[in-house]
Amino acid sequence: MRIAVFTGSAAGAAEHREHAATFGRELAEAGVGIVYGGAHVGLMGVVADAALAAGGEVIGVMPQHLVDREVAHDGLTRLEIVEDMHTRKARMAELADGFVALPGGIGTLEELFEVFTWAQLGLHAKPTALVDPHGFYRPLLTQLGDMVAHGYLGQDRLDALGVVDAAATLLAYVEEHQPPEARWSRSRG
Repeated sequence: MRIAVFTGSAAGAAEHREHAATFGRELAEAGVGIVYGGAHVGLMGVVADAALAAGGEVIGVMPQHLVDREVAHDGLTRLEIVEDMHTRKARMAELADGFVALPGGIGTLEELFEVFTWAQLGLHAKPTALVDPHGFYRPLLTQLGDMVAHGYLGQDRLDALGVVDAAATLLAYVEEHQPPEARWSRSRG
């Protein structure tokens, strides 16, 4: 199994770095491979380094323009260089059996919401989750709840987004995941 990890290219808070290192190590120790953006910087690099140090498989997918800026991690199991960001996200989705977002910025949110939307549209049935250390994603979860309350997001969709605190709870969520029916399927009407 491989999990795509979306997280920041910035180092962020010390508590998030510590949590990211533990998360990467625990995935590797559980025999779960990591697919991620391929950088050596920020929380991305922390997760990759921790998983690699624990003997895990780590596959990076990075567009050429970022390789040219020297942010590629040179110690990965495999680094795939692609043409652009769209190709990167599609390739990461192809390689992964599920998706998880650790703390990060707008790029992390963009990656998370793209795969979350793809699931709603029935383009994949893979589990998608947030790792929420120290309540980092609490405001986002409140906003998603408001979207449900106002009729913009179905409760079943929100319920399908896992909210976990560690690698073990992510793996339990992945094991139990039952995707909701595609939003515009014929049987939903």
